[in-house]
Amino acid sequence: EAALTMPSIKEHTTQLRHNHSSRRIIAGIDIAQRLSGISLKLLAFERLLTDYPVWQEKVVMVQKALLPGSRRADEDKTIKEVRHLVKRIKEKFGPHVIDFEEIRGSSLPIDKRLSLWKVADVLMVTPIREGLNQLPLEYVFTKSTPAPPGVVISSEFSVVSNVLNGALRVNPFDIQMTVTCIDKALTMDEQEKEGRRCRDAAFVMSCTSSQWTRDVLNDLYDATAVTNGDDDSESEDTSIMGSKFDKSNLITTTAAFLAHEKEIAFSRLDINSVVRAYNSTKNRVFLLDLNGTIIIKEPPGKYLKRETLGSSGFDVNPEVSKALTVLCSDPRNTVYVVSGDSQENVMKAIGDIPAVGVAASNGACFAPALKAGETERSWKYFDLGVDWDEVKKIVLPTLAKYTARSNGSFVKLTHSSIGWSYYSCDPEWGSLQASHLVLELEHALRSFDVRFVMIKGIVEVVPRQLNKGLIAKNVLREVEAKSKKNAIDFILCMGDDVQDEKMFTSIFSFISEQGNSDYANPAPPVIDERGHSISATSVSMEEEGADSMEEEFLERTDDPLFAFTSVVGKKNSHAFTYVDDARDVSTLLLRLGGLSDSTMSDEVMAGIAV
Repeated sequence: EAALTMPSIKEHTTQLRHNHSSRRIIAGIDIAQRLSGISLKLLAFERLLTDYPVWQEKVVMVQKALLPGSRRADEDKTIKEVRHLVKRIKEKFGPHVIDFEEIRGSSLPIDKRLSLWKVADVLMVTPIREGLNQLPLEYVFTKSTPAPPGVVISSEFSVVSNVLNGALRVNPFDIQMTVTCIDKALTMDEQEKEGRRCRDAAFVMSCTSSQWTRDVLNDLYDATAVTNGDDDSESEDTSIMGSKFDKSNLITTTAAFLAHEKEIAFSRLDINSVVRAYNSTKNRVFLLDLNGTIIIKEPPGKYLKRETLGSSGFDVNPEVSKALTVLCSDPRNTVYVVSGDSQENVMKAIGDIPAVGVAASNGACFAPALKAGETERSWKYFDLGVDWDEVKKIVLPTLAKYTARSNGSFVKLTHSSIGWSYYSCDPEWGSLQASHLVLELEHALRSFDVRFVMIKGIVEVVPRQLNKGLIAKNVLREVEAKSKKNAIDFILCMGDDVQDEKMFTSIFSFISEQGNSDYANPAPPVIDERGHSISATSVSMEEEGADSMEEEFLERTDDPLFAFTSVVGKKNSHAFTYVDDARDVSTLLLRLGGLSDSTMSDEVMAGIAV
């Protein structure tokens, strides 16, 4: 704090502002070595000026490259590459867009650093591997009140990204993502800048170097103690070759034998068999998951630690959408898309197909297909016996506390679930916070009939009764009740994660109910948007009498029932078959809709092949 009052700082600050007049300043001080990511930063800056020409006359990058001489070969190679990039940027956009300087030594004098921080609108650090870099902390402190706030752009591969909650995080290898973050930082309004500064200023001012050192030493001590305490390698069984013998592979129980046999029988879904069964049946039901099943998932490298959890946005491929429309147009088909996402996101993805039924929040709320003349969907809800408003009053303040301390986390609300996503956090820190969160909420919510679901970097609080099997069985019972002469003879159920397993088992449960109402488990009550009760389909069997239902079933069992359950990706599942990925789902839907996947446009095929 005393250093900010040095007379030389005012002089350097005035000089910097004079040199760059009214341009916005992106600052950076990096060691000229490969791991610093300085070349990736310059590539992103070059792309920014190319993709956003408006910034060519409004922004300048002030970059200091340090040459400590500790790794000469690395530094020589890196600085040659950096010089080439700087020269290329100046030749393409002019000398005023970048102010580059090479400095012999491992650091820049403090007065020059603080002067640069005072005038910089954005600090950009993009290492591909780094410990704790104190320069961003120094920048945040320099920008504390009453100075105007700045924005830090940090690499997700650096420790500082886990320390500064207000920083914008980037993957330096994803140039387009970095460009987008730079543009966001340059156009960010003052209110958001102030909010991001408030997240970090208190931490930077209160966490001293001595405190940081003590915390690191305590963590090392704890890790060492755990390692030494768990070292029982001498007691491990080994084979004659000296390698550890894995007892888990031994089949010593009936359950293990059945699991082994199931794995052997677990086969890839035969699309031709599904098509033949489809063509020979008259009353068909489709139950399809959304993200990862209908919507293609991106490979990990494209969404690593982003807030989009593994799917290519909320857009269904046009040809797949067309195939669903064709399937829905057949009066013999009932198609439902069941998702764990919110109603808004589900409707955005699939709501433009009026004849498809939709279910959101893992089936807690659902809307049947629109009938002729209808323009707005009528949503229905399962009454799961939980006062959700009271649950929110307890959960949301706790989640706010964990979100504030975990950079990259956020709260996700749907109709009947409250989620805390730590997918974009540091993996170890996020998992640690998630375990503490569950313990805290378990105690706070012990009087409510709820449970906790941990999947894909999310902790969710949901009603204990809620699962996708409720909506799956409800749809099947409704279709069966409406079809007095033609029993359901074709079921296709597909999903990709743990939440979809209940859909698979509900199919088997529904089949076991056929002809014997004693096996039917009552479903939770269904209410409309105003909270009024709607008579549940599940009681229709009792209303009509078990004997008559059994007689009707016996009369309708001349035709076989084809039930296909398939999981996306080969994994442990209650489904009988699997497909490799969502591309196989797209191919199947196109075949069933009478559309060959060879007719798909080159653009869509490229998107699926990503």
